[in-house]
Amino acid sequence: MGDAGDDQILDIKLTDLQATAPQFLTHSSDLATALVKLQGGLAAAGSPWGGDDQGKQFQDQYVPNVTSMTMAAEVLALGLASIHDAMADMADGHIGNEQLIRSMFSRNGPKPEPPPHTGGGDLQ
Repeated sequence: MGDAGDDQILDIKLTDLQATAPQFLTHSSDLATALVKLQGGLAAAGSPWGGDDQGKQFQDQYVPNVTSMTMAAEVLALGLASIHDAMADMADGHIGNEQLIRSMFSRNGPKPEPPPHTGGGDLQ
């Protein structure tokens, strides 16, 4: 995008959507896999900081931060998958719109159906 005075417009190409959308799904899957490995490693490590005062202080800071980070990573993975879905839907919508427009201007395209009515002149 350019500044307000520029003549540039948003140009979305179907091929760009189709090529880019799978990358978001791949990154979502990669992040989810990494998160599972991280959670497994953390669980296997247990609580190596000990039960003394210093270990307790560390735990009080560490555990909430790990929980917060893993929740954020889960949200990010879901967000990336959602972007993939949205881009795929947008590409499908472009294809459907092009087919509709072609059929509207084609001699062999479907004819629009008139609105239903009761026969008495009142539209339903």
